[in-house]
Amino acid sequence: MGQKVAGTCYIKVDGDQLVITGGVEVPASDVKRETVVKGYFKEEDVTPFVKVDAIKTPGLDLSKITKGTNLTVTAEFKDGSSYVLSGGYAVDDITFTGDDGKLSLKFEGISGDWQ
Repeated sequence: MGQKVAGTCYIKVDGDQLVITGGVEVPASDVKRETVVKGYFKEEDVTPFVKVDAIKTPGLDLSKITKGTNLTVTAEFKDGSSYVLSGGYAVDDITFTGDDGKLSLKFEGISGDWQ
């Protein structure tokens, strides 16, 4: 029996659903490990994030996205899992391309939880 592991994703920013294209990227772990010498490693915290390309649809609240500093960003995946970013804010350049109507968005935040 096959199992669904990928497909359509849904992104919500403070409850408002975005129309997205392509994939959604979120961290699978909350730490990053690096070997110092064989058998010994260091560990650093990973900043929680959600990275996505969205369509600039009529009525999209760009002000909320660009100025919000305590957003909840929810990524719902086709396999039934969700990643919830709390205390979120937009980082990096928020760019819009007029030829295809896309916004490149990256949100980082205080915590990211898999559900």
